[in-house]
Amino acid sequence: MTIRVLLADDQALIRAGFKMIIDAAPEMEVVGEAADGREAVDLCYTGRVDVVLMDIRMPHLDGIEATRRIGADERLAGVRVLVLTTFDNDDNVIYALQAGASGFLGKNVAPGDLVNAIRVVADGEALLSPRATSGLIGRLIHHIRPPARHPPELALVTDREMEILLLVAHGLSNGDIAERLHLSPLTVKTHINRTMIKLNARDRAQLVVFAYQHELAKPGDTLGEHR
Repeated sequence: MTIRVLLADDQALIRAGFKMIIDAAPEMEVVGEAADGREAVDLCYTGRVDVVLMDIRMPHLDGIEATRRIGADERLAGVRVLVLTTFDNDDNVIYALQAGASGFLGKNVAPGDLVNAIRVVADGEALLSPRATSGLIGRLIHHIRPPARHPPELALVTDREMEILLLVAHGLSNGDIAERLHLSPLTVKTHINRTMIKLNARDRAQLVVFAYQHELAKPGDTLGEHR
């Protein structure tokens, strides 16, 4: 199955470079290009798009607001956003994740890593570096809005789902979690999907944001051995 990619960046040279890399991958195709956030949102409606490579800083409508509009519309529920940033410590990344982005990449990403990232996001996973999960999110989340420590929807989450949620928040993949808890990857995925429904999270990245925002996970936390 072909992964359809939309490029949203106000610099034509950057779009051209990414297009060359993506079109060279046998299972991917660039189906559109946008020079600003408004055009990116419009193209999501008019074309069949699986993944948007979204620059944060664009004219007319920035990448954060464009991501928010895509994430808020049920008609675009299948569209995943992968945010592009020039700086590894770009504070705007956390706002993009809250808006519904599935992960982020630096614009200096290696071609192979770019292609792999698109595959990961298209498959419904989150792409968050260890720095993002343990540092960036944890450091900045409290500057956005005071979190509710125990939101009512948390009562719906089972002990096993909470255990898996915390492992997701620390950046573990489904395979890592399955191995750690002696479960099948399918069982782990089922638990994660149920947790997303209960917490009204669009995808895995928003589960990570939820965990830090509500202090279920904290910067500097370490994972002990599971027994």
